Amino acid sequence: MLFCLSNSRFFAGSALVGLMLAVAGCQSSDGVLGLGDNKAVKPNTGTETGKVTASSLRAYCPNVTLRDGTAYYNTYGRGGRKAASDDSGDPLTQDDQNNSSNIIYQAAITNVTRDCTHASGTMTMNVAVAGKVVPGPLAKPGTITMPIRIVVMRGSEVLYSNLQQYKVQVSDMSAATQFVYSDANISVPEPETSNYQVFAGYDEGKTKAPPPRKKRVVRKKAPVKAAPAAPTTPKGSQTSISDIPR
Repeated sequence: MLFCLSNSRFFAGSALVGLMLAVAGCQSSDGVLGLGDNKAVKPNTGTETGKVTASSLRAYCPNVTLRDGTAYYNTYGRGGRKAASDDSGDPLTQDDQNNSSNIIYQAAITNVTRDCTHASGTMTMNVAVAGKVVPGPLAKPGTITMPIRIVVMRGSEVLYSNLQQYKVQVSDMSAATQFVYSDANISVPEPETSNYQVFAGYDEGKTKAPPPRKKRVVRKKAPVKAAPAAPTTPKGSQTSISDIPR
């Protein structure tokens, strides 16, 4: 994909592809942001009987995973085909939003990591998300607000879920802006086995469909009633001058 900036700059699709490859290679990462040990912690299943030992649970820190479709976030403006062909002010359609010339900012999560502590029957986690914001054709210095959600699950049970509207100030229109978001106050029950899952990513919620266009109501004019004809005098009642007494 190639995006052409208004000042003749190009940010090539290779830059975005590089981000995506980085994301694909870091679906579960450890220690990259300095929050944990650089070596992944592999839970020890312990004894010959297959029981999980207390020491392995104290060392257990579940990996962070990016779900499909949650690693990228774009913001759009009124531009591209819509602006070139229609100044009516109607909401953007899906085709308009898919048009690359409509992009203001394009953000991608490039790495995730976590750190865990265990005390008093509780596991406390610090989950961090790192990424980049790339200016699009309609970009100008300002702030991008990104909806980032962190979820901790035990099987199908949600133990923790937090959506944060994270703001990043973008001032350089010629390069990507780096960001790091962290949720350091995640407290969940001490795991009894290594069955916890942690998810991080953008959460835009359900996409709202554009409101239907209002139909223009054409009011029909009421038919104009013809004026009533003036009353006529019967012929037999007409009076001539000779009939007037002198």
